[in-house]
Amino acid sequence: MIHKKSVYRFPTRWFLILSAGLVFLFISACDTGSDVREAAAIGPPPETRVETVTEEIFGHTVEDPYRWLEDGGSREVAEWVDAQIQYTRSALDNLPIQKQIRERMETLFSIGDIGSPRVRKGRYFYTRREGKQDQPVLYVREGLHGNDKILINPNTMDEEGLVALDWWYPSEDGKLLAYGLSREGTEQSTLYVLDVKTGAQLPDVITRTRYTALSWKSDNAGFYYSRLPAPGTVPEGEENYHRHLFYHKLGTNPENDRKVFGEGREMTEWMSFDFSPDDRYVLLSIFQGWDKSDIYFQKLEGSPDSIKAEDFVPVAVGTGAIFNGRIVGDFLYLHTNYQASNYRLIKVDLKAPEEENWEELIPEDESVLEYAAVVGDRLVARYMHNASSRLKVFSLSGKYIKDVELPTLGSAYKVHGEWDGSEVLFGFNSYFMPPTIYHYDLRADKLTLWDQVESDLDYSPYEVEQVWYKSKDGTKVSMFLVHRKDIELDGGNPTFLSGYGGFNSAETPSFHRNRFIWFEHGGVLALPNLRGGSEYGEEWHKGGMLENKQNVFDDFIAAAEWLIENGYTNPSRLVIRGGSNGGLLVGAAMTQRPDLFKAVICWNPLLDMTRYHHFLIAKLWIYEYGSPEDSADFQWLYAYSPYHRVVDGTPYPATLIYTADSDSRVDPMHAKKMTARLQAATSSEAPILLRYDTKAGHAGTPVSKSINDYTDAWTFIFWQLGMEY
Repeated sequence: MIHKKSVYRFPTRWFLILSAGLVFLFISACDTGSDVREAAAIGPPPETRVETVTEEIFGHTVEDPYRWLEDGGSREVAEWVDAQIQYTRSALDNLPIQKQIRERMETLFSIGDIGSPRVRKGRYFYTRREGKQDQPVLYVREGLHGNDKILINPNTMDEEGLVALDWWYPSEDGKLLAYGLSREGTEQSTLYVLDVKTGAQLPDVITRTRYTALSWKSDNAGFYYSRLPAPGTVPEGEENYHRHLFYHKLGTNPENDRKVFGEGREMTEWMSFDFSPDDRYVLLSIFQGWDKSDIYFQKLEGSPDSIKAEDFVPVAVGTGAIFNGRIVGDFLYLHTNYQASNYRLIKVDLKAPEEENWEELIPEDESVLEYAAVVGDRLVARYMHNASSRLKVFSLSGKYIKDVELPTLGSAYKVHGEWDGSEVLFGFNSYFMPPTIYHYDLRADKLTLWDQVESDLDYSPYEVEQVWYKSKDGTKVSMFLVHRKDIELDGGNPTFLSGYGGFNSAETPSFHRNRFIWFEHGGVLALPNLRGGSEYGEEWHKGGMLENKQNVFDDFIAAAEWLIENGYTNPSRLVIRGGSNGGLLVGAAMTQRPDLFKAVICWNPLLDMTRYHHFLIAKLWIYEYGSPEDSADFQWLYAYSPYHRVVDGTPYPATLIYTADSDSRVDPMHAKKMTARLQAATSSEAPILLRYDTKAGHAGTPVSKSINDYTDAWTFIFWQLGMEY
């Protein structure tokens, strides 16, 4: 049963103040600091109409007072958003510290960025962003120490920097490049093809290639790729699913491309082909969420054009584990957590692929094996030990040879090497080390600097420590703390607590330019390794997904309590921040423990967990969160859903919620509804602000917009904590 009723609800805190008729006296009498007085001075938020929808769902009476805000095409919603934008700007733009913070952000973001190269027969493809460039530029370097040539420069394609390079795949010989571009952060990529030597664009243009998986034929005649369905070919609401595999022959009409695989499969599956270097085999990987995949292969007779969906041979199907593979010769090398929470590497003879014939090359270890691949006559493996990177080399038989010495505690990323090569390239960064690219010569056993990002920041006053604390259920959780060396544990340090805790993603030491404004002003950065991530293997991931999701919030709240108990900070000096799944994290934390935090930065969040699956690509996340349409799943989703946990008359902390029109992952409805709900419910004077960008999305944000984003975030934080610049 669904019931609706419409009223206008005036925000609780403003009703209390105005009904007393003592606004000025109330503000003056509050001994809560200039930050709160300034917050009260901005006036009440825009009025929001209440039209309550009431539903009976699996034994619960669920009320939704702002469902009308879900309609992104509504004129009334657009006017509401505009009013919220003006309200937020009136709060932030008049603060004197904003100008100084912006100037610092502009300087910090002039520190560039660099991606790890992919080598293809003497050509090194990599991205780099310099100075005030809005978007990274794709380069090719001819030879290990040769000259760089620009291949794709999105900065020349749009004056506002809104065109982003989403992905790119060089052919195996490095002669051709397939790449995807999108605009305004939509990630709705269009595929293009480039001749690397001449720079000429080929006529091939393919739409609907968001997050495409692409594998070139060795003769460069074409490629296999994944593509979304054409409009009108699937039921409404399923346009972002049904990702099938096609073959495109260069120079032909993409609309006539042959569908090779995917028909009749689950619409939320993600699939890809990967050819063996000699084109004799093709590997088919099918992923269901972030915790399981199936692996098949097919031996090709004649050419890759002979692929038939019915001829795939299963290798690992229905195991409930993750497999990532690469075929070299007649062997398949599989990196997997099958019967090994911390992952292992196994070798499969494709002439006898049954499980009883598998050979374990690198067994499970106390550290998490994140990546392993054949590079020439070696196996190169990247491990994560206590949430930081290790790099090891093994023989092809799995015999340990050595550790590659890394420069400091930090994160190695995107380790690349050719199956028949002798070199490995990888990126590395840490809290006080900007992105740096290293080249490791396997034959000479020599590690050298390949390229790096220049920075004039002084890192000497700061240090990193790793601590362990107990969560609510007694589980030990690790946490990185970054701060000045001369910190005093007097309980009064401004502290910034951030986390993610989901989708098998790790929180490891990394370089974030914007955070240096925090360090420079005595701030403490705290980054816990919450359950739901990959820091301690698949069991750690499973400990924070589905029915165990509350563990993530408990881990985060326990981190805040530990920081307070150990003298780092107190609730009046503690700020929390999270984005996307991390936005859900801080939304849950603030609704479960509003007393624990001074301010909240909630970025592109999920917040209504009873309806999240109806929007954009969110059905893909059912594997991680559960389905609100399942009775058992609904119980835990509704129990922590932040939007439904808001209670009228509660003094909520100051909150700045970010969202954007072109976010094609997390629908802006979450941020809009939560803003309205908090503004109406809170009894505190702390501001509840919506920061809404009409020309941005979830990713691909130009640097100029990032400067604006972080200027507002740090302005809000400094304001709420009463910090001087």
